[in-house]
Amino acid sequence: MIKSGIPSGPLEQKWNDYKGHVKLVNPANKRKLEIIIVGTGLAGASAAASLAELGYQVKAFCFQDSPRRAHSIAAQGGINAAKNYQNDGDSVFRLFYDTIKGGDYRAREANVHRLAEVSASIIDQCVAQGVPFAREYGGLLSNRSFGGTQVQRTFYAAGQTGQQLLIGAYQALERQVALGNVKMYARHEMLEVVLIDGKARGIIVRNLITGALERHFGHAVLLCTGGYGNVFYLSTNAMGCNVTAAWKAHKKGAYFGNPCFTQIHPTCIPVSGDYQSKLTLMSESLRNDGRIWVPKEKNDSRKATDIPEEERDYYLERRYPAFGNLVPRDVASRAAKERCDAGYGVGTSKQAVYLDYADAINRYGKIECGKHGNENPSKEEVIRLGKEVVKEKYGNLFDMYEKITGENPYEVPMRIYPAVHYTMGGLWVDYELMTSIKGLYCLGEANFSDHGANRLGASALMQGLADGYFVIPYTIGNYLADEIRTKEIPTDHPAFVEAEKNVSDRILQLKNINGKQTVESFHKRLGKIMWDKCGMARNAQGLGEAITEIQQLKKEFWSDVKIPGEINEMNPELDKANRVADFIELGELMCIDALNRNESCGGHFREEMQTEDGEAKRDDANYSFVAAWEYKGDHNWELHKEDLIFEVAKPTQRSYK
Repeated sequence: MIKSGIPSGPLEQKWNDYKGHVKLVNPANKRKLEIIIVGTGLAGASAAASLAELGYQVKAFCFQDSPRRAHSIAAQGGINAAKNYQNDGDSVFRLFYDTIKGGDYRAREANVHRLAEVSASIIDQCVAQGVPFAREYGGLLSNRSFGGTQVQRTFYAAGQTGQQLLIGAYQALERQVALGNVKMYARHEMLEVVLIDGKARGIIVRNLITGALERHFGHAVLLCTGGYGNVFYLSTNAMGCNVTAAWKAHKKGAYFGNPCFTQIHPTCIPVSGDYQSKLTLMSESLRNDGRIWVPKEKNDSRKATDIPEEERDYYLERRYPAFGNLVPRDVASRAAKERCDAGYGVGTSKQAVYLDYADAINRYGKIECGKHGNENPSKEEVIRLGKEVVKEKYGNLFDMYEKITGENPYEVPMRIYPAVHYTMGGLWVDYELMTSIKGLYCLGEANFSDHGANRLGASALMQGLADGYFVIPYTIGNYLADEIRTKEIPTDHPAFVEAEKNVSDRILQLKNINGKQTVESFHKRLGKIMWDKCGMARNAQGLGEAITEIQQLKKEFWSDVKIPGEINEMNPELDKANRVADFIELGELMCIDALNRNESCGGHFREEMQTEDGEAKRDDANYSFVAAWEYKGDHNWELHKEDLIFEVAKPTQRSYK
């Protein structure tokens, strides 16, 4: 069993006790220590800003042309915090419990409780930075609900919360850049971790403009590089999102935790054709007021507006009356798939369900008419005023839907279907966010730690900022306090030379294949295998077939991929080939992990393991552990287990009925 380093003592006191006894680095010594941060989304930008503010010398790297292009910008709906502004019964404990339960009891209790504890501080931090959260009429910050909860704890900025939070973190980062405490390297991609005496001491990066390889030293390395949902090809992730930095660390010895735990988001715009390169998320916040339904009649080809109320099946409200349309994402996604598979799907593909705002528009319209003293309003007036309220709350999301589909969601219901969104798996980290490699840390979506087998909505932004602003500034000192005598290691050290040669040789090998098939075609084929056999539903036969197919795909990739252009120049196809090669290997491990976990939990739904009602059926006796995989060579991994101990949130069968 592997050790997580969780402090002893009562759950609610662990973090405070840890902070009170952790080693510190004095300000003069911080100025002598260099920290490398890879990735500048919410986790990376907040960590870089916080550590530089403390006095550390920080080097930050991103493959985008600006930190503001990080994919955190795409988050729409909100960020959770246990502020209890609504006075509706929320608390730190309830946020902790909802998150543990939502993750189907496959998250680490101590990490989740810490996340709930610092959540309120995140909101204060962001308000101080000027993040324009939505406010009520009286000026108080507004909240809305997200799936898996019965309280309103989600803070938001219309449907662009991620963008506003990232601007706040970006401004804090740029302040430190201007002060000279952070050196920013945009358009640089990390392709190797440099280890010296078993500790992470630097990275090898490729300058994506010139193609040149560079060596960079650091006393510690932080990976904040996001999730790996693009292993499925079609996902809600930006097309540049990849697993490469985390995968390079994994192949150097960092364990990969729970790789098969993938989140399928229930409210995405459905696939529209064979030539689509990504999918578009419609925020979960839309489930606050929207009602999800399908026709009661199979293969009903009528327009949604022609189907009367009594012939509609509001299946989430029917199956889960206590939570209704606000069940967790994995539950809502499987329910949509079940209805479509049974023949009740809508749209031309029949792989969609309706998300309808007619009731909300009517309800809000009547409230507005009442405010104006209009006791007998016309139907047209009610709808007009109702649309204005909905536009204020969700307008940019509705505009986005109309631009993509050509349909006006104020007039007709949206069509939605589940899609790959977030990955709960990632590099295994201990309580301090350190991987199994000393001095190598992993923050945000790139690590496995806080969400279990399913992430509750509005907790990705919470985890990224918690890790960067409030966790790593404490925990990294515990390691660096023993490194203050370590001088800067010159980058002509043999370990740097060897690491750069390995990167150069791999790039040369890729470029010299000179095959006939494009990188994109391999990625698309991998995605189809993953979605069909390791997607929303998995079974032993399909996973076994997927492993064989991916191994064959890897062999074909390394013998027949075609990469145009040259090495020592800007070459996006070469960059993409590097990433797809890593995705292929990751895909194999994901299927191995899914095959090994003979239970259903959260987003990991093994068809052989389900209740009579078709819900996920856990096996706590045999699978209450984190699966931490160690790379041992081609097609070869060793499983290590971290036992999950629940002192407070005792595992029970999840029910949202």
